[in-house]
Amino acid sequence: MGSITLKQVSKTFGEAKVIPSIDLEINDGEFVVFVGPSGCGKSTLLRLIAGLEDVSGGQILIDGKDVTRNAPAERGLAMVFQSYALYPHMSVRNNIAFPLKMAKLDKAAIDKKVEDAARVLNLTDYLERRPSQLSGGQRQRVAIGRAIVREPSAFLFDEPLSNLDAALRGTMRLEISELHNTLKTTMIYVTHDQVEAMTMADKIVVLNRGNIEQVGSPLDLYRSPRNLFVAGFIGSPRMNFVKGENARSHGAHTIGVRPEHIDLSTSAGAWRGTVGVAEHLGSDTFLHVNADGIGTLTARVGGDLPVRHGDQVYLTPQEGRIHRFDDKGLAIK
Repeated sequence: MGSITLKQVSKTFGEAKVIPSIDLEINDGEFVVFVGPSGCGKSTLLRLIAGLEDVSGGQILIDGKDVTRNAPAERGLAMVFQSYALYPHMSVRNNIAFPLKMAKLDKAAIDKKVEDAARVLNLTDYLERRPSQLSGGQRQRVAIGRAIVREPSAFLFDEPLSNLDAALRGTMRLEISELHNTLKTTMIYVTHDQVEAMTMADKIVVLNRGNIEQVGSPLDLYRSPRNLFVAGFIGSPRMNFVKGENARSHGAHTIGVRPEHIDLSTSAGAWRGTVGVAEHLGSDTFLHVNADGIGTLTARVGGDLPVRHGDQVYLTPQEGRIHRFDDKGLAIK
């Protein structure tokens, strides 16, 4: 079991309120991602759950038990940090086994747990190597293995992929997602990368200045953002925002249109503009268009579309794909 409940949890450092007050329900077996910009409180919130920071107010419950004042070791959680925190003088086997040795398990039980974890993480052939002989991705898997052998109620990941290159991050995203499908254990994952959030999560928690802006599945947040902050944060490239008469004609203070929901033509359309930078990615091209009276808009088009810098084009938002927001930045239903 690994359900986690936060009831009016807050955190202050001196006069600064880092987490004003948060209520959140994480169900057993869910993969939940905390996402938001730097300084939004996501890592602090994870550390409160882990017990590495004391709460200033509220309660934290794990499987219905109040653990607010419990030490980290008493919460049944395992944390994987941004830094691998491996012992350089120890083999992979001994790094993974370390928490079990500290718990004074017998050698046979330790060996079985280590070998089982190594098999799940494809580390069997590396058990006798030292961390310096491993790649960054392999070291991260060792750190995860050390967490797995503890058989925790939940895994807590604090930006575990930020030290890896882009290609390896993509591979590790898949491996962690597959690990969740195999173990079916609750996982809470902190990242500032909304692509990681969208591709890995069952449920995303979008944080801003210590407050929860919205909670929902990746597609819920993509299709129905609650406000301008969520609309602009979820989705890559980010949503285009338009104000003024173009928004008022849709009964809104601001309208938002995702780049993939804009049709492009060289002959006619709603907004005329001039092509600026074109980012060619192969399958897609991101066109940055200076639209008359609006400003720069981004359109996602086919990778082989024959347009160049300086070309005149027309952009038309797709019907039913326009998001409307009021003067407070809240979505209009």
